[in-house]
Amino acid sequence: MKLEIDQSEYLPLRELVFKALRKAIIKGELAPGERLMEEKLAKKLEVSRTPVREAIRMLELEGLVVMIPRRGAEVAKITIQDLKDALEVRMAIEDLSVRLACDRINEDEKEILKQRQKAFEDAAVKKVVMEMVECDEKFHDIIFEATKNKRLISIAHSLREQVYRYRFEYIKDFSYHEKLISEHRAITEAILDGDVDAAKNMMKTHIFDQEQIIISNISKEVEKEYE
Repeated sequence: MKLEIDQSEYLPLRELVFKALRKAIIKGELAPGERLMEEKLAKKLEVSRTPVREAIRMLELEGLVVMIPRRGAEVAKITIQDLKDALEVRMAIEDLSVRLACDRINEDEKEILKQRQKAFEDAAVKKVVMEMVECDEKFHDIIFEATKNKRLISIAHSLREQVYRYRFEYIKDFSYHEKLISEHRAITEAILDGDVDAAKNMMKTHIFDQEQIIISNISKEVEKEYE
């Protein structure tokens, strides 16, 4: 497993360790159920155990790590119920967001929306998963920002951290990239046209498709474990 700190970022050491571990978990380099041994991780990252311990606590707050009695920290497993709970909330927030964005988006935000939709397509063509995940996140972020509702934006950003792992699980499946692109295009067009019903319907389809595909992939992984 390649595990390293990005030295180009000027952040507290615990934040750098947190970001390195978070990325490894999301990408599956630290597998669900894998124990997180402070000493071993500190050695790999060439840091003391203190920032590793602090980073693990931060990951626990995000739901990416769980503490098991007499075993310590483990990478949290992706469960179907956790996925459904998170995406139920996301569905409600995204539904409200596109409704408000259709009415409140300004010309500058329209241009940014088009640019971010194009950036996602370019990343999909290159098949660079982490870049696609980041572009997908930015695409949805501009929709949140277009609502002009600060409370909604704050809640959406908080939820974003919780669904990041699921977003990666969906996007890493290359067989659905064309569908993802077409959904982003349709959402963009509907918002630009101010078509609330079309925007809401396509966003609902977009989130539902994500849920079904991840459930299918989780089920396949469970089946492999019992083969």
